Amino acid sequence: MPPLTFYTKRADQCYGASVTSAGSRLNVTLDAEHAEKLARLAEQAYVQEGTLARSLLSRAIDEADLDGGTMVELLNGIPGALERAQLGRGQGRRGETIPLEEL
Repeated sequence: MPPLTFYTKRADQCYGASVTSAGSRLNVTLDAEHAEKLARLAEQAYVQEGTLARSLLSRAIDEADLDGGTMVELLNGIPGALERAQLGRGQGRRGETIPLEEL
């Protein structure tokens, strides 16, 4: 991904096809407060929200320090993550899983 750069809508349309063909698609749901802030920032920068979100996420990933402590802190910040992990582990132990070949 390119560094954090703001593009016009026209440049994004020309540039976007080459990025998406080599990348992967990810859907992200923002809470109302962050969605509103993203919309304001995109409007101020004269870009589409998706373009700005992609650039911000790419930059955050590039700058992320993935040592053990940071990873634990990150995972602890996900609401319900521990409970979902424990549920999945319990389901696996009870054999309540679907073999990968069947997916």
